[in-house]
Amino acid sequence: MAETSAFAPLEAAGDPKHAARATRSAGRKMRSLLLDAASPLFRERGLSGTSITDIAAAADAFPSQITYYFRTKEALFVECACRDLLYLARATEQAALKARTPRGYTHALAATVTAGDSVAFFAEALALTRRRQDLAPLVERTIERLHSEGARAYAGQVERHGWRSLRAPDESSRRFWAVAIGVILEGYAMGRSPEELCAEMLRVLGEQAKSTEDTGRLRLVEERDASSNSNGEG
Repeated sequence: MAETSAFAPLEAAGDPKHAARATRSAGRKMRSLLLDAASPLFRERGLSGTSITDIAAAADAFPSQITYYFRTKEALFVECACRDLLYLARATEQAALKARTPRGYTHALAATVTAGDSVAFFAEALALTRRRQDLAPLVERTIERLHSEGARAYAGQVERHGWRSLRAPDESSRRFWAVAIGVILEGYAMGRSPEELCAEMLRVLGEQAKSTEDTGRLRLVEERDASSNSNGEG
């Protein structure tokens, strides 16, 4: 899953095109290395417990490179959390591809999301942007991407298996992630295990779709509703 960033590195003015391309390529590689190094440190020690010097040492880089590419430690923290959440979303989608029933699909989603701490990490970034509105655009883009890709994946499964969706794909995706964030944050505060978090997610989510033996192509909820409204006119 490609990274998105609100903090693109600056390019030197007047560079030849080939040099600029090399600079961009090297910059992307360095940014990725810094994110890879910072993420586990932030997750283990938190924002206040992790210094720029610690991150630079873990990445075999200079502290000045962190401020060059990310400006501040807070910006790096938010970008790490956003990237980790998108990685989790991709892993969740891949895990659910093997499901053959709506129940199995929902269980695969919930089990994958609750297995790690990516959602809790992202929630810390959400709290940080409350005080740092300059960091909010990256979070907003991440959430929108999360929902759009989730809706696409869910709609694909409904179409592929001929399930009857109980809600529109976009609504299902937004509801899933809202439940995930709420259940996981509450569970972390209460010391619940991943298994308990998964069980609670399944309880709250309930059924998202139903299987059917109809071999014809089933329409999604919003299509069926539109058809009903059309038939009722006149």
